[in-house]
Amino acid sequence: MTTTASEITYRLEQKRRVQADFPGPKSVALSERRKAVVAAGVASSVPVYVADADGGIIHDVDGNSFIDLGSGIAVTSVGASDPAVVGAVKEAVEHFTHTCFMVTPYEGYVAVAEQLNRLTPGDHEKRTVLFNSGAEAVENAVKVARLATGRDAVVAFDHAYHGRTNLTMALTAKAMPYKTNFGPFAPEVYRMPMSYPYREENPEITGAEAAKRAITMIEKQIGGESVAAIIIEPIQGEGGFIVPADGFLPALAAWAKEKGIVFIADEVQSGFCRTGEWFAVNHEGVVPDIITMAKGIAGGMPLSAITGRADLLDAVHPGGLGGTYGGNPVACAAALASIGSMKEYNLNGRAKHIEELAVGRLRELATELGERSVIGDIRGRGAMLAIELVQAGSKEPNPELTKAVAAACLKEGVIILTCGTYGNVIRLLPPLVISDELLTDGLDVLAAAIKANA
Repeated sequence: MTTTASEITYRLEQKRRVQADFPGPKSVALSERRKAVVAAGVASSVPVYVADADGGIIHDVDGNSFIDLGSGIAVTSVGASDPAVVGAVKEAVEHFTHTCFMVTPYEGYVAVAEQLNRLTPGDHEKRTVLFNSGAEAVENAVKVARLATGRDAVVAFDHAYHGRTNLTMALTAKAMPYKTNFGPFAPEVYRMPMSYPYREENPEITGAEAAKRAITMIEKQIGGESVAAIIIEPIQGEGGFIVPADGFLPALAAWAKEKGIVFIADEVQSGFCRTGEWFAVNHEGVVPDIITMAKGIAGGMPLSAITGRADLLDAVHPGGLGGTYGGNPVACAAALASIGSMKEYNLNGRAKHIEELAVGRLRELATELGERSVIGDIRGRGAMLAIELVQAGSKEPNPELTKAVAAACLKEGVIILTCGTYGNVIRLLPPLVISDELLTDGLDVLAAAIKANA
């Protein structure tokens, strides 16, 4: 039996409230303490410090309440303090916080692997390995692909983001702030053109044609028989929530299978009900050889995973995969509870409802703005949605407006995130348990901010 969004009981009142002295004195004091001890390279987009969070609301240390349309970058899909997750974490902590699965294993790790093997696409035999972060999952997926194929080359795509470690920086397309001055990077990484419908030179190009364009470049520059893996985000995250044209992913996956290339779907941001399916590849029936997961998997606890074909993962020698903290028992308990809540709340259905509500409101806004609208594109799936802002009357990116809109929303008590290769995309990632009333209020604030700053 599922629980509807209107039946969810929240611990905190689901209303925004911002006082005049924003940011408040306690946040200002904490900011000063931070400057003395935290590295300047760690940036925060919001100048307030959190005291509590629940459902779609974040409370700061000064008593302000913000509508959360970011979910900690798609992490707290079940809410920041889902009762089932909190209860599971408390119970797990009372038993043990760590033993290292590579030394003395425990059931929680096995149970999470069982769940992921069932939930991920495909009915083939699978194996799972647990890690800590999305970047760590990506690194290990590439390790597996290289070992299993005996090849070195890895293909990634323009506008991609895969992490901040050396290899994942090489896979990532955007220089600033992720790559600048951090090289040299891992070798044998090749970048191919993405299907980006809004910015294609030929707006009529199909997904299959865009895939052929990439495949032709791979064959010309590398040779299909030299490629170990193709890695792609089914919906690109930091690059701008780019949804490739229909047919792009299936064509790539089919060609990869033909050439013996491991097809890796990076679902770190798009997985776990975020797009209205358990995984974004489900929208086009694509079955990856390996899928990487993190973010929404464990209700905010640090956990990531790769799940893939048994023959690929079992090809790795014993001891070749793992890590001291990978599959931490407390994080595993949180993951099992989080997946349970996703099912109980029908968060796939909830994500689809959020898409209907939000996209309808954003299209109304675009109509209100008229012919010289600054909204170039509205895109996404489920509760992974984006607005690409441009100079009125053109497709020229408008990062200045994007920053101004985010700042204006924050002053009114709404937290939104920005992204995009050109810094001109507002991304909406609300907790999937957010109420319609709170989401509508947040969207109204966003619409007013765009109109006031356009």
